[in-house]
Amino acid sequence: MKIGIDSYCYHRFFGEVYPDQDTPKKTMTMTDFLQRAKQLDVDGVSLESCFFPSFEPSYLGELKSQLDECGFDRVFAWGHPDGLERGKNPDAFMEMKKLIPCTKMIGADVMRIVGSSLQFRHEDHAPQVKAIIAQCKEAVGIAEDHGVKLAIENHIDFTADEILQIIEGVDSPNFGVNFDTGNFLRLLDDPIAGMEKLAPYVFSTHIKDLKAEPCAKPTDWFFFAGVPVGFGLIDNQRLAELLARHHYQGFLAVEIDHPHSDWTGFEDEAVGISVKNLRKIADSLLETEAD
Repeated sequence: MKIGIDSYCYHRFFGEVYPDQDTPKKTMTMTDFLQRAKQLDVDGVSLESCFFPSFEPSYLGELKSQLDECGFDRVFAWGHPDGLERGKNPDAFMEMKKLIPCTKMIGADVMRIVGSSLQFRHEDHAPQVKAIIAQCKEAVGIAEDHGVKLAIENHIDFTADEILQIIEGVDSPNFGVNFDTGNFLRLLDDPIAGMEKLAPYVFSTHIKDLKAEPCAKPTDWFFFAGVPVGFGLIDNQRLAELLARHHYQGFLAVEIDHPHSDWTGFEDEAVGISVKNLRKIADSLLETEAD
């Protein structure tokens, strides 16, 4: 099982600072992020398109060269923060379709997409699911033409059953899941039960670990806040085992979105610890296969 990092771990350094966070003293470029990922000796990176300085072919070609030089597997991640806005933002839909070819231009096969977000989670889900199925059926045709797989993330919006409904509705081998191990918990939906349903369709991952934030209200989206893998409530060992059982071909991408107060300002340290603990999980899977 390969290990990776999603660039959103460093969102403060890319310029997105939450209202309750401090602005960092230094900033980060995409090259800086790739260099840090190389230092951590990971196998892959998931690159959030919201932090791309350009989508010009010249820049994407340069980025591909850097990724190739590092030897990274890669995912092109579109949709932060609200994606298709439950199927009601035609401009976002047009942007998503337009950027599908960028996936191949950076040498990736998988494009993470977002159907909705926590902003709309309390609205009726049935029309949201119907609208997203319709849009994704159209988009996956473009993806198929470009040799790209679309992976819809559970984005604190839909339950595992609803994600499965979307997958079955789109009904394409090029349409699956970016499985976020923490976001189901934030909906009080069991991540293990979710993986048991969705593992055959997982193209990419966000590997979170979370624990309750005493400084937050239960209604805050970050009430379950980010900690290093192995420090929280998520059984990422079991989730990785389920992925391995279904011959998952991607990498386990660490993502820390809103650090727990114990880790405020220490995102990089938390990422490093997460990478080490994910390697232990990956090694245990190899030992199991050997037995």
